[in-house]
Amino acid sequence: MPNSLPMTVKGLLDAYASGSLTPSQTATAALAQIDAIDRPEVWILRVPSAEVQARARTLEALYAAQGNAIFAQMPLFGVPFAVKDNIDVAGLPTTAACEPFVYTPEASAFAVQRLLDAGAILIGKTNLDQFATGLVGTRSPFGAVRHTESPLRVSGGSSSGSAVAVAAGCVAFSLGTDTAGSGRVPAGFNGLVGLKPSLGLVSKRGVVPACRSLDTISVFAHDVDDAWRVFSEIACFDALDGFSRKVPSLGLLRSAPRIGVPEQLEFYGDATASQAFSAALDSLTTHLHLPSQTIDFGPLKAVSALLYDGPWVAERRAALGTFFETHHEAIDPVVASVIGKAAQFSAADAFNGQYALADLKRHAEALFETIDILVVPTTPTHPLIADVQANPVELNSQLGLYTNYVNLLDLCALAVPCQRRSDGLPAGVTLIAPSGADRRLAELGARIQALFADAGDAAGADTNATGIEPLPFQEPTVTLAVVGAHLRGEPLNWQLQEAGARFVEATHTAPDYKLYALAGTQPPKPGLVRIAQGQGQGQPIAIELWQVPLRTFGKFVAEVPAPLGIGTLQLASGHTVKGFICEPSAVADESGALDITSFGGWLAYLASLTDKPSATTQPIAL
Repeated sequence: MPNSLPMTVKGLLDAYASGSLTPSQTATAALAQIDAIDRPEVWILRVPSAEVQARARTLEALYAAQGNAIFAQMPLFGVPFAVKDNIDVAGLPTTAACEPFVYTPEASAFAVQRLLDAGAILIGKTNLDQFATGLVGTRSPFGAVRHTESPLRVSGGSSSGSAVAVAAGCVAFSLGTDTAGSGRVPAGFNGLVGLKPSLGLVSKRGVVPACRSLDTISVFAHDVDDAWRVFSEIACFDALDGFSRKVPSLGLLRSAPRIGVPEQLEFYGDATASQAFSAALDSLTTHLHLPSQTIDFGPLKAVSALLYDGPWVAERRAALGTFFETHHEAIDPVVASVIGKAAQFSAADAFNGQYALADLKRHAEALFETIDILVVPTTPTHPLIADVQANPVELNSQLGLYTNYVNLLDLCALAVPCQRRSDGLPAGVTLIAPSGADRRLAELGARIQALFADAGDAAGADTNATGIEPLPFQEPTVTLAVVGAHLRGEPLNWQLQEAGARFVEATHTAPDYKLYALAGTQPPKPGLVRIAQGQGQGQPIAIELWQVPLRTFGKFVAEVPAPLGIGTLQLASGHTVKGFICEPSAVADESGALDITSFGGWLAYLASLTDKPSATTQPIAL
């Protein structure tokens, strides 16, 4: 067995691809780590070891038959994971941390099935604040889930077991759920990435609801790249889930994002947490050069108040149906008191709450016209388990200060670990943006994590390199061929990124094309012209194909300057696509254009020049 097992998604996949690791070895190591940490309260149910190993051997047989080609079919091949026990797995009991509530589903949750189909290995189901009601991880008959490094402190909830299972190295990633911050608070406490998607991007079919209109499955992982890989597998429209949506993805920003920070920050007397957040902000300003401004946090706090002090608690009550009455004694007393507040609200209150939220959403919309991303502390403080047990409601409420409003306002969020607190505990920030900006958050989150990756040595971190690919398209697209300044790494590629385009492949045109370096263009651009029979010798020209969302294609085309335009190109394969073409007059003998066809492509021509044009207009990709 390997001496140092890389219990991350990327680390495992790289090891499998190199032949230095097998799924059986990974499964053995994961099971051994569970025993080694001796945290039985993390798990409500573990898949029997024999079944875990059988799954690993099945994957090994597939690898033996297909070799490294299996990774395209199964992007999470051999990666161990866990799921919160309010998420269904076929044949395994779902308890939501309440044994009398138990049922055994015949089918797995939509998201779980996609992970299994992607080759992941399920290790077990994890503990949670009962019925996903809490941010502390102490409200479970299966025991309070202790913090990974400091067992006297809370691990955060409600996705407590899912976070600790990853932080303790038992699995490479896990699924939680997030209604009021349950996919972010435990991430912040345990030094993890917590990815809270835009509502509707991940199906919640097969999830025990807390507030069904607000719930989403979330992802815990060690780094943003791992979380994004998992998210890319489960972000898929599900026609059988009434809340599933094809959320249009926002493109990347050309320049540095405008950052907003609450004008008045509250840490409930925790000076250590306050200092950690200030240090993180200083690093973002100093090393990432992110412009920031303060914002009025009051309207967002008002939204948070609606979640537990308004009629949305009735949605939690509705989720339990008659069980709340028939099995009241089986429900955690604090959970019962929270959900029981539903009796205070009428149907009229529910409508009035919606009206109040609609007005507050206008404030949020106005806020995100002045900033691109809101940056807040993931948590304002980190309490002891004993203190939470003595004061369960107030301390729990404090932990939701910077999280509770996000789902009500239909925002996406990403918790990212930063420099640790002075007492050694993990600390981090949460990035928040409008629905559809998930990739923007991941791009910035990856750069922030790189900033703090090397023991806080920001100067040595590569803060520009990220591997955050666009999500698979769930909307109509146009395949576009680009030939010059829009190629990857070239100065106008940002226009494709801004349009939300996705790279497909590098290829060539049919052989009847000529390429010219146009005169007097800035940045320098080529002109691609198809030649008619008898007009000279053409050849295949190197191009790239990109998928562009149809909804942004018109704006992209409108920005193409003369003498260029968008027409139809023929590929070497014989297929036709939309692509950049050039007016013949721009390449006439008197135009000053230089025939560079012999180079076979724009990049080859640039490489032949002594001084390659500088990509000075490249964006900060976020």
